[in-house]
Amino acid sequence: MIGGEDETARPLTERRPSALQRLPRAAPRVAAGLGGAGAVVAAAVRPHEAGAAASQDWPPFVLVSGLLLVGLVANEDGLFAAAGQVLARVARNGTVLYAGAVLLIATVTTLLNLDTSVAFLTPILVYTARTRGEGEAPLLYGCILLANAGSLLLPGSNLTNLIVLGQVHLSGGHFFREMAPAGVAAILVTAAVVGVANHRSIRTTATATGKVERPVFGVGLIAIAAATIFVVLLKSPALPVAVVGVAAVLLKTRAWPAQGRRVLDVLGLPVLIGLFGIAVALGTLGRVWSGPAELLHHLGTWATAGLAAVLTVFVNNLPAASLLASRPPPRPFALLMGLNIGPNLFVTGSLAWALWWKAARTAQARPSVLRATRLGLVAAPLSLAAALAMLTLSGLR
Repeated sequence: MIGGEDETARPLTERRPSALQRLPRAAPRVAAGLGGAGAVVAAAVRPHEAGAAASQDWPPFVLVSGLLLVGLVANEDGLFAAAGQVLARVARNGTVLYAGAVLLIATVTTLLNLDTSVAFLTPILVYTARTRGEGEAPLLYGCILLANAGSLLLPGSNLTNLIVLGQVHLSGGHFFREMAPAGVAAILVTAAVVGVANHRSIRTTATATGKVERPVFGVGLIAIAAATIFVVLLKSPALPVAVVGVAAVLLKTRAWPAQGRRVLDVLGLPVLIGLFGIAVALGTLGRVWSGPAELLHHLGTWATAGLAAVLTVFVNNLPAASLLASRPPPRPFALLMGLNIGPNLFVTGSLAWALWWKAARTAQARPSVLRATRLGLVAAPLSLAAALAMLTLSGLR
């Protein structure tokens, strides 16, 4: 090669990482720096408004931390892996396997948050497909797209739900009753788009092989049950769920003593801190500047969801929720649909994308941003339209 050494001729382990490979490694530090700086500036310039924004934004971040800890313990107990193995053995063909995976993703997302879902289910679903000798694409891309679209059923399913609900006080049960038709519609449409796009991989028949690992029905299962009860019944479940998560980790310490770094890695504190700081900064802006609130008051249901969906691509759905819900939104349910389904348009839309990418690479999968974006650009508008149609039929805003 003229002018330098041919990188492709060197072993994979010796090649220098590309700019795209180095970017994800630096992203947590960049996010933490930007978020910290934004929060400090907001607190210095408008301390009262910054305090109000922080008060609205902290519960979701505490809740997702607790749910991630619960998910970590459940994963160590083998609950997710067992579910994947059972699914692989029960499903006689790819269509049944895919349908079961859709149900599994939707259930874990609803009960344990979309970030927990993609962090722990992505590698399991990849391994499930490989166990059967099938293509992993439907389960790999379905996991992230379905987690985003399926995070409308409970307040704890997505941090954006809790940020918006800070202005609209509803219990988990009431929220579920109102949002279930729209949430189920979004899940079904997204599943259909991913399924049609990967129909060749799905239309296969295979048999799972290998030893079935038995899960431990103990701390992880109890923690899941307790967290679910708190999320459904309490209007402010953040602290109780966080206590459950911490207690579950501590109870596993004796048999699992060297997991401190694993806990920090699962929590992803730099990213959480960065997003919290950015959310506080934009929440402060929304309290000082009436522009976003006035705009939402002039928009209808569909336009509200469209604005929220587009904004997630540019600033992530958590800061977008803090900005748009800094004052009581006139159409909170439509706003949530845009904030939750909109991230499927591009990888910048939600924290779940970063967790999915890391989990997929850990499982030795090769996720493609281009392929995921192509699927999302079809799935997001269609599932958002279906969800909004159900919302309109139910008379909600």
